[in-house]
Amino acid sequence: MNDDPKALARTFYQAGKAAFESGEYRQSISLLEKAIALVPKTSILSGEAGIWLVMAQDASGRNEDAIALCTQLAKHPHTETAQQGRRLLYILKAPKLTKRPEWKTEIPDLSKLEDGDRTPSALANYPRTPKKRKPRKDEPLELEPIDWSQVDTKDNQFIGIALAVISLLVVSWAVLS
Repeated sequence: MNDDPKALARTFYQAGKAAFESGEYRQSISLLEKAIALVPKTSILSGEAGIWLVMAQDASGRNEDAIALCTQLAKHPHTETAQQGRRLLYILKAPKLTKRPEWKTEIPDLSKLEDGDRTPSALANYPRTPKKRKPRKDEPLELEPIDWSQVDTKDNQFIGIALAVISLLVVSWAVLS
């Protein structure tokens, strides 16, 4: 086996990333912590492993640990790591959005059905989500007719003035060119 701590740390780092990407967050946390312990805290590898460790801790529900580590990473000597640490810290400290019940679709558990009991009457016992219907409009929308006797149709001479100004501009342009 290789005795070089940096190579061993890189192996733990790669294995930790792979474990994170496959959804094995506890194993990822363990491997990434081992990788960080083998290299100096100021190294680039330690910073990269720390970023992945923050994401694994957050994914496994250890939000406080992730925020604490992210605060340390925001002060990392490697500029890119510090910048990523600040971005992640901003995301981790952001308020969580609440999920409204109507946004969720509940999937019934069909594992309790026996193989031969897949008849429509057996499936009818499972709860259905109520369909939301749009309210009916009894009458179609009708626009009220316009009473032109009450509309002010007096000419304000805007069009005449606008045409005069445009004519002057065209004539002056023709004379000057």
